[in-house]
Amino acid sequence: MSARLSNRRLRLLLVALAAVFALTIARAVWLQAVRGASLGRLAARQHHEVRLLPAGRGTILDRLGYPLAIGEEATTVYANPKQVRNPRAVALAAAATLGVNADTLYPQLVDRRRGFVYIARQADPRKAAAMMRRGLAGVEAYPEERRDYPQRSVAAQVLGYAGVDNRGLAGVELQDDPALTGTPGRQTIVKDPFGQAIDVISSTSVRNGHDVYLTLDHTIQAYAESVLRSTVRHWHAKDATAIVLDPTTGGILAMAVVPGFDANRYPGAPRERQRNRAVTDTYEPGSTFKLVTVAGALSARLVSASTPFTLPYSIQVADRVIHDAEPRPTETLTVGQILAHSSNVGAITLAELLGRQRLSDWISRFGFGRATGIDFPGESPGIVLPVDQWSGSTIGNVPIGQGIAVTPVQMAAAYAAIANGGVWLTPHLVDRVAGGGRPHVERRRVVSRGVAAQLVSMLENVVEEGGTGTLAALSGYTVAGKTGTAAKPDREGYSTTKYVASFVGMVPASKPRLVILVAVDEPHGQIFGGLVAAPAFKEIAKFALQYLEVPPDDAATLNSAGSDGASADASSSDASVSSTP
Repeated sequence: MSARLSNRRLRLLLVALAAVFALTIARAVWLQAVRGASLGRLAARQHHEVRLLPAGRGTILDRLGYPLAIGEEATTVYANPKQVRNPRAVALAAAATLGVNADTLYPQLVDRRRGFVYIARQADPRKAAAMMRRGLAGVEAYPEERRDYPQRSVAAQVLGYAGVDNRGLAGVELQDDPALTGTPGRQTIVKDPFGQAIDVISSTSVRNGHDVYLTLDHTIQAYAESVLRSTVRHWHAKDATAIVLDPTTGGILAMAVVPGFDANRYPGAPRERQRNRAVTDTYEPGSTFKLVTVAGALSARLVSASTPFTLPYSIQVADRVIHDAEPRPTETLTVGQILAHSSNVGAITLAELLGRQRLSDWISRFGFGRATGIDFPGESPGIVLPVDQWSGSTIGNVPIGQGIAVTPVQMAAAYAAIANGGVWLTPHLVDRVAGGGRPHVERRRVVSRGVAAQLVSMLENVVEEGGTGTLAALSGYTVAGKTGTAAKPDREGYSTTKYVASFVGMVPASKPRLVILVAVDEPHGQIFGGLVAAPAFKEIAKFALQYLEVPPDDAATLNSAGSDGASADASSSDASVSSTP
């Protein structure tokens, strides 16, 4: 090869090297001067990561501190597909240790467009630890909390549910989510080129949520649910509801709805079982509503408890004829007897004395037609027609609990006002929040103390011999209450086969400690509140009084076998209503 050709090749090589060097310098200048800031941020993101440290959700406890909803330790395992070196190995390992579907996980791991993929959410910590010991690149984990309801079905509709993100989705969990939810912490970590954490450079601490103490007593709650289950089975009923309320504080000791479900399986429970029907659903109350009519007439001083009325079996109201539940001759009944015998004709007669405007005012005064303000989401205000929309026959329907819809908690609160000397209190489920104050309880006088005492005395007669609620009588305790049997509305007016049987009472009547409501929806075999609901009231009351160590107030009946075995008067029915031709 000639020297000239050799020099030429050397010059070409030098030119090529110079060009490559120039391009390298230009690239370096461009990367540092033009792309420097963005590439710096990218590098920081690849080697620095901010992790959220989840806050523990507060515990929900009953009035005695028994846990009803708690947080359990769990671990969430995830992957960054951009850092996963062997997707197949990760998928197989996850299937072996965590029980996930490898065929479902694998396509997500090979998708490099993703920066985050859940492998297992809220996994068992031991299984998650086994997965992490495999040291697979791109796989990481963080501690999390999983909600657990140790009492399972007890108070399930009241407690509600906290979802996979530990946020309240229903019930008390939703209502008190701001208090139960804490503030998460943060950690800024440094990672090696393989994505493994090697240092923590900054952190802020976690603030856990506050514990919430309810007024519920889990023992009374569980017993009330048990009684309702037996009642529903015995009468082949559609469902049943019970409320146990302290009339002096407004605190609810039990709010039972049957059928129920396991709160740990809330998402899979039928929607109709998830509702807390004591707060969200309405029903026509029937004769239990006569308390409002009598209270209005007494308070307006139109009558006294002993005022007599000569009452026929039926009464004409506009285009309707309304009669009492059982055929009888024309007879004289006092106001007290009208309530004790649940006379529809008598209650309508008192309502006509009051007049539609004053009756409407008393309905509002007792809180019907608007929400009670109970600390529970989704409360229904009930259905009450304004007086300017009343028809001619409304004055005959509403006084006996037809043509009006109430919630069980509204009715329990109304009777609690009478038990509390005429003072209405906001019914509530939350007693206190740890680290905070107690909820505000509204108080307002509904009737005078004297009228309240008269009403309690009249309601005692309902349970005594000759009244409609004798099966609610309880040995050793005076009981005051009212039966109700209401036909359910249907397309034709009112059903002849579907009823709601109810009983609302207070005990001991001399100084009420408890107001208990029981409502049974669509019982079969019997429909009367005195036969279907009163025995359930008795069972719940007997247990709760003994459990709370409330002393007897009626020594005369302690050893009386007959008081517990009194027969019920089937006239606990509401109205039989028929239209005139």
